[in-house]
Amino acid sequence: MFYVTMTDKFMSGWGDARGRVNKLVVECETYSDAALIARNAKRRSEMRRVNIRLTRPYYSPASVLTSWKSFGELSGPWLETAA
Repeated sequence: MFYVTMTDKFMSGWGDARGRVNKLVVECETYSDAALIARNAKRRSEMRRVNIRLTRPYYSPASVLTSWKSFGELSGPWLETAA
């Protein structure tokens, strides 16, 4: 399993993430899926600190609101393959 982690700058600090950082973690079964998500996340202006990990990440709920998605749940710009 591969995990693509990223900080959502736009969603951090308000709503459910009031006073916290908003992190999105996408679980992928293959490295190629993880690389695709990471590449597309880096193209999004609101996403920062994009990384691919082999270990399941943990963030303290006191300072981070973590949203989990699987590769199969994503669509649209997350799955674009054009350069």
